[in-house]
Amino acid sequence: MTVSRRAALGAVLAAPIVLRQARAQSGPIALGALYPFSGGLALLGDESYRGLELVVEERNAAGGVLGRQIRLAKGDAVDQNQAIGEVRRLTSVERVAAVFGTYASPLVFAASQVTELAGTPYFELGAISDPITERGFKYLFRSCPTASAFGVATVDGVNDGLAPLWGVDPKSLKIAILHEDALYGSTVSGFQVTRCKELGLNVVEKLSYGATTVDLSSVVQRLRGAGTDVILHTGYQNDIVLFFRQMKQVGWKPRMIVGSGGGHSLQDTANAVGAEYDGTMNADFTQYAVNAAAAPGAAEVQAAYEKKYGTKPRSGHSLANYVGGKLFLDIIQRAGSLDKDKLRAAVLATDIAAGTTATGWGAKFDEKGQNTRAKPVLLQWQGGSQVTVFPDAAAVSKLRPTLGA
Repeated sequence: MTVSRRAALGAVLAAPIVLRQARAQSGPIALGALYPFSGGLALLGDESYRGLELVVEERNAAGGVLGRQIRLAKGDAVDQNQAIGEVRRLTSVERVAAVFGTYASPLVFAASQVTELAGTPYFELGAISDPITERGFKYLFRSCPTASAFGVATVDGVNDGLAPLWGVDPKSLKIAILHEDALYGSTVSGFQVTRCKELGLNVVEKLSYGATTVDLSSVVQRLRGAGTDVILHTGYQNDIVLFFRQMKQVGWKPRMIVGSGGGHSLQDTANAVGAEYDGTMNADFTQYAVNAAAAPGAAEVQAAYEKKYGTKPRSGHSLANYVGGKLFLDIIQRAGSLDKDKLRAAVLATDIAAGTTATGWGAKFDEKGQNTRAKPVLLQWQGGSQVTVFPDAAAVSKLRPTLGA
C-alpha cells in the first residue's frame, strides 16, 4: 500500500472520532443534579432541585452557557451509599462537567469524595455542615451559609431578640439543645453549645435522636422535667411533626422553639402540625417573605416558580438553589471553559456585594471553597406563613413573643 493510500485510509478511519469530538464540543453541556428525590428527605430535595431547574431553564432560553445548552442529569441520593453510586454514574456514564446539589450534608460529604478524586467540580447549593469544606478539597465550592452561622443565629435570636421581648435576663432562661444525630444536626448543635458558653447562657439539656425515630416521648419528658424555657431544635419534617404531636399529648410546651432550617423551613411541616406551630422561630436561608430592598429579585423568582409549578414555593430552599445555581453558571461563563482549574480560578476571583442577589447574599469565596458572604436570616411562623424578622433590613414583620395559637 502506498503512503498516500495509507494516509487516505487513516483519514477515513479517524473521521468518526473527529466527528464525535466536534459534537461533544458543540452539543449540550451535561451537569449533574444530585438530590434526594425519594425517601424521607425528598420534599426538601425536590424543592431544592426546582430552584436549580428554574435557573437552568432561564439560562437555556437566553442561549445557555459557553454558547451551548445545558442538560441536567438527575441523580437520586436517598442515603450516603446511594449518593456515592449515583455520583459515580453521573461522572462516568452521563459524563457530567460538574455536579450541583445536594441539600443534605451527609450526602454531599460522601458524594464529593468521588468527584474530588475524579477532578469534577462540585457546586453545593444547600448543605450547611462546616466539615464539608474543611477537607482540603480543591474542586468543591459552596454558595450557602454554614452550620456555624446557623448556630450563632439561633442563639443570638434568643439572647438579643426573645429575652428583651420577654423582659428577662437571657442568662435566667433554661435552654435545651435538641437535634437529629447525623452530620447536619450534630454540627449545628455543636456551634450552639459554643455560642451559649460564649454568652454565658444556661443550657440545661443537650439531647439527640435518630431522624427516623417513631417515639420522642422520653425526650419530651426530659425537657419538661428540666423546666425548659427555649428549645433550640435541628431536625427534619417527620421528626418535627412527631415532636409537636407528642408535646401536645402530654399537655406541655416550652415558651419558644427555635429551629435551624431543615424541616422547620417547610410549609408542609406547618400544615401538618397546625396552629401549635405558629410562633416557632427559625434561622434559615432567605425565604420569599423578605424585604425586597435587602433581597432584590426574590419576588420575581417566586412568580417564575408559581408559573412553572402551579403552586407557591414550599420553602426558601428553591430560592437558595436558584441563586446558587445562577452564581455558578455565571462563573462557568466567565471562566470561558469547563476546565476544572480555570473554574476554580474564576470561583476565587468572584466578588459580589451583599444585598445584590435574590437571597441578599453576596459572593466571595475563601481558599476552602466557602462563600463568606452568605448569611442566614431569622424567621418566625406567623399566621401559617414564615416571615423574616431579622435583620431589620430584611424584615417584613416584628418578632412575636408566644408559641402556639
